[in-house]
Amino acid sequence: MKIEVNSPTISQLPTDRSPKAVSSSNVSEAHGGTEDRTTFQSDSASVQALTSQAMNSPEVRQDKVDALRQSVNSGEYQIDPTKIAGAIVDSNSI
Repeated sequence: MKIEVNSPTISQLPTDRSPKAVSSSNVSEAHGGTEDRTTFQSDSASVQALTSQAMNSPEVRQDKVDALRQSVNSGEYQIDPTKIAGAIVDSNSI
């Protein structure tokens, strides 16, 4: 996971502690008057906790790197040059 150096830190994020609710209703006459309702509720404490957890996660997952290195060294990991070239082209077109 790459974390941008210039991204806002927790101290720069808004600190509104009140829970926020967002709801949307849609009455569809085409479906016999049924009503669809969606509700999303979030509070800044849970967002702040998730942000803190993400910021404290290591940038390199060493166990994954070691497992991949071992499979490459043992010959179990086969590299497809066509897929690599395609991924390079795709990443440059963004």
